[in-house]
This record gives sequence, structure tokens and C-alpha cells, in this order.
Amino acid sequence: MGRFITFEGIEGSGKTTQIQLLSNHLEERGIDHLLTREPGGTPIGNQVRKLVLNPAHSAMTPTCELLLYAAARAQHIEQVIRPALDEGRLVLCDRFRDATFAYQGHGRGLGLDLIRSLHALEVLSLKPDLTLIFDLDARAALERARGRDSTTPRDETRFEQEDLPFHDRVRQGYLALAREEPARCVVLEARGSVPLVQQRVVACVERFLGAPAPGG
Repeated sequence: MGRFITFEGIEGSGKTTQIQLLSNHLEERGIDHLLTREPGGTPIGNQVRKLVLNPAHSAMTPTCELLLYAAARAQHIEQVIRPALDEGRLVLCDRFRDATFAYQGHGRGLGLDLIRSLHALEVLSLKPDLTLIFDLDARAALERARGRDSTTPRDETRFEQEDLPFHDRVRQGYLALAREEPARCVVLEARGSVPLVQQRVVACVERFLGAPAPGG
């Protein structure tokens, strides 16, 4: 069985840059891995991505948003993630189930018990082995995110347009998740230069990969 690492954080936290840099680092070391993302990762998931991230869909209800993410995740797990793990591969994913608890739960105000019940379904029950949470003050992160709008597809900016209190609730949601599962979740300081943060990521992942796999 392979190992599953996810990268999480609010908009502008730098996680997408860092997961790509980690992928490059692993390639240089000859470590086979799969890099994927949510929402997305499959043709169907990419279609859902267009729906949930498009700012034109401001009327989307939180429950609709939740179920669309869950549908895309079910497809992603069955089509991409589980097969790769079954082959013994390392899987890196830019966002996964913790994003749903942080964004739709803490951010949108949907009941956490509802989200837990949804992820108790067998098809959605997969959990990462390690989750890196990139933590940054919500105001600073939002300024970063909005500053990159010129390079972000115009149809993927719906969450960047949310107000500061929303992003702060999401951040606090991530920190709450880390407190609940300290053995799996590592909170990384996202301030500093890209190379400095990359050093933190590589050190954390190398410690994890150097440890025996569960049951190994």
C-alpha cells in the first residue's frame, strides 16, 4: 500500500506552489509519485471544478457546494487515488477532505456532523497518512491570493472574492482540525520566502517517508 500526503491551507497560503516544488524534489531524487489536486484530478472532477470555483455561480448554496465536492472526490478516489495507492505509489494531493471541513463546515457554517456522516460512506472514507497545513494570517493570505488574480484563471476566483471573516473562519477550522488529529496533521508556518518554506516542507516529508509505514 502506498502513502498519501495532502497539502491544505487557505487561499494564498502557498500550498500549490509548495506541492509542485516537492514534486520536483521527489523527481530529482527518483522517487515515484503521483501529483493530483481537488477539485479535479479526473475529467469529471475538472468539470466540477469549473462549477464550484466560477465566480458567476455566487447563488450556489453551501449544501450544493458540499455535495458537488463530495461527488468529485468519490470519482477522484475510485479512479485515481486508490489505484495509485494499491500499486504502492506515493500520492500527493493539493487539498482533500480536510478542505471540506474547513471551507464548507467552518467557513460556510454547515454542520460538521453532516460532513462527517458524508465521509463515513465507504467511497469517501479514505484519509491521508500525512497532512501539511500551511498557516498564514488570513489578511496576508487574502492579499496574496488577490494579487495573483492576473495569473489565476478568471473562472476560478469565487473563493478569493469571499470576505476576510470567511477566510479567517476557514483558517481557524484548519487549526481546529490539526488539534483534533495531531498525529496526522502538521501545521507549517507559511510566512517567509518560497525557498525557506520549501525547506520546512522537505524536512517534514523526509521525516515522514523515513518512518516505517503503518503496519510495516
